[in-house]
Amino acid sequence: MKTQDAMNRDWIATARTLSQALPYLQRYDDAIVVIKFGGHAMGSDEAMESFARDIVLLQQVGVNPVIVHGGGPMINELLAKLDIRSEFVNGKRVTDQATVEVVEMVLSGRVNKRIVQAINAQGGKAVGLSGKDANLMICEQTDPALGFVGTPSEMNPEILHNLFAANKIPVIAPLGAGRNGETFNVNGDTAAGAIAAALKADRLLLLTDVEGVKNAEGEVVTELSREQVQELTAAGVIAGGMIPKTETCLAALEGGVRAAVILDGRAPNAVLLELFTEHGAGSIIREPR
Repeated sequence: MKTQDAMNRDWIATARTLSQALPYLQRYDDAIVVIKFGGHAMGSDEAMESFARDIVLLQQVGVNPVIVHGGGPMINELLAKLDIRSEFVNGKRVTDQATVEVVEMVLSGRVNKRIVQAINAQGGKAVGLSGKDANLMICEQTDPALGFVGTPSEMNPEILHNLFAANKIPVIAPLGAGRNGETFNVNGDTAAGAIAAALKADRLLLLTDVEGVKNAEGEVVTELSREQVQELTAAGVIAGGMIPKTETCLAALEGGVRAAVILDGRAPNAVLLELFTEHGAGSIIREPR
């Protein structure tokens, strides 16, 4: 049982933390922050509740958050239940008509609405949509061999600005509209990067299952430039699944995003730590200041 002195110390520490956060709260007032939410960060009910609370807090202090989510494990689970077998080309799933229908069902239905409900339960006003709504994300086919897998080619973010004006939080499933009525499955990181660029967002946060970008010694690099990312990639230090994430960050910067961050979504309050503390919570990629 805590003593009164111990509780007083806790309260003083809390007050000090809030006071130290003030410059960052002012810095992000009315800023647009696009957050890719996926992996283990969205696995448990406790993690979902904590994430939703942080998102509502962001909006309460003046940030315009946009959530783009994945849902790969849930898609795999339903495909297995329906006995729909997947083929792979160079490690990438071939998305045929039957598969894309399951993808849309899971992403726009089960996953999207779970996140919306979690945010609303914390007092927010979230609205679920996909890249197909209002032609937010028009796509071209990435590779005919992959079927209905799309790459964003035209973005129409007006609907998101309208939601900001109405004090709503967009929660977006990474599905795109084809020019001939197709539905395309889009990689979640790619979709988040394209949406962030279309909004000229202040920050793109990619919540992952790793702490950030690591150097040759295995240490997390807290800040990198475009040139440093390219050097680490050429040296083979940035490899595997980290390559498409850093490529997404660089493309977002090219599109007008001020900075992109790769951080561990499993860490409690990772988004708040990144935005509102001096030390941050991951690897920030931006042009030299």
